[in-house]
Amino acid sequence: MALTAGIVGLPNVGKSTLFNAITKAGVEAANYPFATIDPNVGVVEVPDERLQKLTELVKPKKTVPTTFEFTDIAGIVRGASKGEGLGNKFLSHIRQVDAICHVVRCFEDENITHVDGKVDPLADIDTINLELVLADLESVEKRLARVAKLAKQKDKEAVIEAELLTRLKAVLEEGKSARTLEFTEEELAIVKGFFLLSIKPVLYVANISEDDLSTGGTNQYVEQVRQFAQSESAEVVVVCARIEEEVAELDDEEKREFLKDYGIDISGLDILIQRAYTLLGLGTYFTAGEQEVRAWTFKRGMKAPQCAGIIHSDFERGFIRAETVAYDDLSAYGNMQKAKEAGRVRLEGKEYVVQDGDIMLFRFNV
Repeated sequence: MALTAGIVGLPNVGKSTLFNAITKAGVEAANYPFATIDPNVGVVEVPDERLQKLTELVKPKKTVPTTFEFTDIAGIVRGASKGEGLGNKFLSHIRQVDAICHVVRCFEDENITHVDGKVDPLADIDTINLELVLADLESVEKRLARVAKLAKQKDKEAVIEAELLTRLKAVLEEGKSARTLEFTEEELAIVKGFFLLSIKPVLYVANISEDDLSTGGTNQYVEQVRQFAQSESAEVVVVCARIEEEVAELDDEEKREFLKDYGIDISGLDILIQRAYTLLGLGTYFTAGEQEVRAWTFKRGMKAPQCAGIIHSDFERGFIRAETVAYDDLSAYGNMQKAKEAGRVRLEGKEYVVQDGDIMLFRFNV
């Protein structure tokens, strides 16, 4: 699954520090089908306790986690939608990602200058959101001008498209993101063809100081971001990018001890990876055998043959059926044989919708 989340933010909010942490925590590209990764793309393992448990149960020769990509988006300044600064590059990179991780500065530090002279997370969010909205508004107005002519001629598709574009234009003119609108599945399929920036799902990343991390991980700025995110039905992940950069260089045992000192069970970076993964509607299924236990990323809603095709196109082309058991059942019974005896292992056909946590064995014939 080649889905990626883009990391955006104003200057001096900790965006680069967080991306450095992601890069340091990244896996070696040589372990995966791709060997060369663009300098602005970080590939990380998706943390999943289930994979470790399966490894303990099956005792394979090797274990392979699934991975996820983050793209470091060029910085932004006011006027980016008009080409100011690296505006055009920023906007083109946003178009290429599937979701946005918006890093917001929620810490005071007199040694790190804020681009606007003061820490104001809501103003920071508004700056970036407004640039995306303005870029979308320009795009929608141009498209509406073309489609309106066809709509007047009673072209059915043009009439539907013009109505959607008019709704979008009204919201964008109010300075609101396109994602604040609700669409039916049919409408959303059309809107996706508009390639809007402000419709992409967003995860807000509140970057706090080391002091705030050690005293509960929140402050007045974080609460402001949470309240704003709630108005968009978006999530907030709280991180200390500086600490994450240090943690990313430690081995697992050292990492646990380091986090324990801060009273934390799981690092902010791991939470960020998991939330971004979920934000994109991704799930994980597993294959488990003596040779290998492996996690595979799939798009929720995919059927068994499509998921089989993630491993190899022949698996999908010659799909016969899938032998599957839920992770919770295999974990409870301890091994596949006992799960079978308990009737928890199922044979599923071409219409089966794969569930997150399924352990799959595909039968195929080419």
